[in-house]
Amino acid sequence: MSDLYVGATASWSKTITSADVQAFATLSGDDNPLHVDEAFARNTRFGRPIVHGMLVASLISAVLGRQLPGPGTIYLSQSLEFLRPVYPGDTITATVEVVRVREDKPVVTLITRCTNQNGEEVVRGEAVVLALRSSWAREEGDSGGPALHLP
Repeated sequence: MSDLYVGATASWSKTITSADVQAFATLSGDDNPLHVDEAFARNTRFGRPIVHGMLVASLISAVLGRQLPGPGTIYLSQSLEFLRPVYPGDTITATVEVVRVREDKPVVTLITRCTNQNGEEVVRGEAVVLALRSSWAREEGDSGGPALHLP
């Protein structure tokens, strides 16, 4: 991304597989049977295994680090609200939108959302990040709202 301004958006989609869930359980140590045990999950309110909420939310991090603001971005904070279950096989789209760019330092606030293949919001929140790239300067008079200008 060549510039960063209020209203800028980026998205990334991924179909989450059972293998992804198992790998996340192994990596994180969260082997809650609600996520990894079909028989256990069948007897819950969900009726089948659900994807870890933090696995779903990690797709937001992928957008931040790959696209907007992009490589070198570091999280300062992230709030999350989990709205609907996600099941293996669901395709999740993580979207971020810039809502504030500090003028005194390279700190950016973004609304974060994850939606499923039906367009239903499954996770939402707000991220505050430190943007480390120095290529986000725009000439005065460019459209798109306030931009981040780094030395």
